Amino acid sequence: MAAKLIKTNTPGIYRRHSRDCARGPRCDCAYVIVWRHRGKQHTSTFRTLAEAREAKGQKDAGDRRPVSRVSVQDYFEAWIESYSGRTARGFAEKSRTLYRRSIELYALREWATWRLSEVEPADVRGVFARLRASGTSTSELRQLRAALSAMFATAVEDGRRRDNPVSGLRIPSAPKSETEVEIAKALTRQELALVLAALPEEWRLFFEFLAHTGLRISEAIGVTWAHLDLGKKPRVRVREQVYEGERQALKSRSSRRDIPLAPVMAERLRAVRRDRYRNELSPVFVTVAGTELSRANVASRILKPAASGIGLEWVSFHTFRHTCASLLFAAGKNVKQVQEWLGHADPAFTLRTYVHLLDEGLGEADFLDDVITSDPVRVNDGSTEPPQLAANALSEPVLEIAR
Repeated sequence: MAAKLIKTNTPGIYRRHSRDCARGPRCDCAYVIVWRHRGKQHTSTFRTLAEAREAKGQKDAGDRRPVSRVSVQDYFEAWIESYSGRTARGFAEKSRTLYRRSIELYALREWATWRLSEVEPADVRGVFARLRASGTSTSELRQLRAALSAMFATAVEDGRRRDNPVSGLRIPSAPKSETEVEIAKALTRQELALVLAALPEEWRLFFEFLAHTGLRISEAIGVTWAHLDLGKKPRVRVREQVYEGERQALKSRSSRRDIPLAPVMAERLRAVRRDRYRNELSPVFVTVAGTELSRANVASRILKPAASGIGLEWVSFHTFRHTCASLLFAAGKNVKQVQEWLGHADPAFTLRTYVHLLDEGLGEADFLDDVITSDPVRVNDGSTEPPQLAANALSEPVLEIAR
């Protein structure tokens, strides 16, 4: 039987003394607040009078939902089975597997027996700081943040928590070594030619297609004949992706895009269609046996042996995407055009990722002599126009430079 509640000088706040307590004013016994919600009486226990007063103030202000007593472990197990996503796109079963793995591996180790309501922002930051210090990768931390944010957001909707402790969390900075690894590295034209020449002949078109389109490997594997328009204005419509063997929708609206195809690439794809076409929904690129490509198999059996054989062990599928960006910039495409070509959500991200690939140096300044000078004689050299008219004409070349 629970100990009797004893009134304090603050209305609505009580003390629950232990049996062996002398009930002095400075004992360590708990403080309890009592309130009603939906016709039922509820109580909450606190270590100090200050905490009890703060909680009572929240109740008096209208927040009368009882604090959940469910543990993180119990809530997680129920949530992960029923979670259906927070957007109209729903929630892929592959994502459910990844969310389960991240939370079980990194969060439940510390919080399994905690009450769901006890996890605070400082606790979440502490977990991320310890994981970063132990060498956990940025991609793993992002996955964990997404999983925890979804779980706690659902708990808020369920009335099990008042806030989401993951909201606004910043992932700790990566060690210098990891940052260096993540810098986008593109192939030069000579290196690209070497890699393509080292590949088995039947695989060259696939990797040329990657460098031409800049598609993510999951998007390239997902291209079907229905996605290719090989008419007068050939292009590939990026609409689906294949991730871990599962065909699914693209992750964002910006990923949905149409990419133009050069005439030679289009002609080679027409030749493939004449030889391999089965139906509109069949993949464009398949194995020798005609089955859908496996990212892991193509990497380990085709790309890595070819790249390692010519001393370019660092080459990955994403290298062809970076190479496409480099070629686009070299051809004079601007950041906005490259952003849309690659399917980035924000041109600022494109610029941050590829600014080091842009041509370095300021170049020569000779051309400025033709448009900027304080010498009216030089401005009018070889011209029959009055000095003032010639000076006014400066605005037109300046606009040309801006364009």
